[in-house]
Amino acid sequence: MAIYLSKESKVLVQGMTGGEGMKHTRRMLAAGTDVVGGVNPRKAGQTVDFDVPQCLNGLGGAPIAVPVFGTVAEGMAATGADVTVVFVPPAFAKAAVMEAADAGIGLAVVITEGIPVHDSVAFTSYGQRNGTRIIGPNCPGLITPGQSNAGIIPADITKPGRIGLVSKSGTLTYQLMYELRDIGFSTCVGIGGDPVVGTSHIDCLAAFQEDPDTELVVLIGEIGGDAEERAAAYIRDHMTKPVVGYIAGFTAPEGRTMGHAGAIVSGSAGTARAKQEALEAVGVRVGSTPTETARLVLELLETGD
Repeated sequence: MAIYLSKESKVLVQGMTGGEGMKHTRRMLAAGTDVVGGVNPRKAGQTVDFDVPQCLNGLGGAPIAVPVFGTVAEGMAATGADVTVVFVPPAFAKAAVMEAADAGIGLAVVITEGIPVHDSVAFTSYGQRNGTRIIGPNCPGLITPGQSNAGIIPADITKPGRIGLVSKSGTLTYQLMYELRDIGFSTCVGIGGDPVVGTSHIDCLAAFQEDPDTELVVLIGEIGGDAEERAAAYIRDHMTKPVVGYIAGFTAPEGRTMGHAGAIVSGSAGTARAKQEALEAVGVRVGSTPTETARLVLELLETGD
């Protein structure tokens, strides 16, 4: 099983013909993703051939031809696409996401970083009103190992399994995937670290709670904001599955943005210590390092506590 993304997902790539779009479309195809088209109004009607020698869905050995459409709506009508991955420059990302929402796409994965916050506010609320789930912006996307990969997460560092993962940090997503590769994951979701994102820790926790094949959830947070504190309240009231946490930023100086635009601490609010305490107060075991976090996961799975 999986959340949000499965082998049945049909994926469009907005910005597929750009440098990053081309590179990561090839990687998504190699992971078995059913990439059914790209979107670029200046190159509509063209076809891009991707050389993917080893492809997990049985394709490969010969170039895979992916058509380019002028709009998301045209791509959806021609292919039945229900997911779009956005590799569009920051100045055009708002329009791209709103176009996808207008077309009625079910899931929009916004990889682009550097999007102005007011643009993110506009398109996340617009997506919500139009029934489009948005993951990101400034995120690595999501992967259901062995089924589909929408974004930039490496597909070869883990396998299908019984752990769900939701993370603000792309790098820490990869590290925990690798550290727990012998157990494997149902779905890994990188929600992004900007101040405004379309999908929250709580959204993913609720989805993992309902997924019958997810036995345990790893929650990765970082300094800034109160998302982890709100997640702790949700865990207390709604989660029956065990949750293991990790918070990045214990050594970060107060009042200074660190890496992600949302990783800024004001006074005692948003500190790593405050987030750790909130999670531990509701029974979440929180690791002091990614490696210790992985060890806690293994202990819980072995004991069943």
